[in-house]
Amino acid sequence: MLTMKNYSILLAALLLYPAISQQSFAAGDAKKGANVFAEECGDCHSVTPGKNKKGPGLFGVIGRNAASVPDFSGYSDGIKQSGITWSMDKLDAYITQPRKIVPGGKMKYDGLDDAGARSDVIAYLSSLK
Repeated sequence: MLTMKNYSILLAALLLYPAISQQSFAAGDAKKGANVFAEECGDCHSVTPGKNKKGPGLFGVIGRNAASVPDFSGYSDGIKQSGITWSMDKLDAYITQPRKIVPGGKMKYDGLDDAGARSDVIAYLSSLK
């Protein structure tokens, strides 16, 4: 049964979740993330401003709408229609299971299972502004 006390606790948890989850990514190591990015993402994505590869450039990706790099034409219909804004949480989910988050997407990547490595990559991408 949901009592007023339980409701208050649930509401507080829901309100604090974004701050807590953002902090967990902030706790990632951007320097390690640069290495993970180079190994896992760098063949297809660039972090140089204005540079695309097989995939769109990821400089300044945090806060950007999916499929919004103007000079990249290789977006799938799935990503165009996703309505995603790339928050740290969305990136984490996408990097974990790209095909689940964007069915019909073109990204040929199975996902990164290691939560620490994902946190590091997200900390790295967050540092690129």
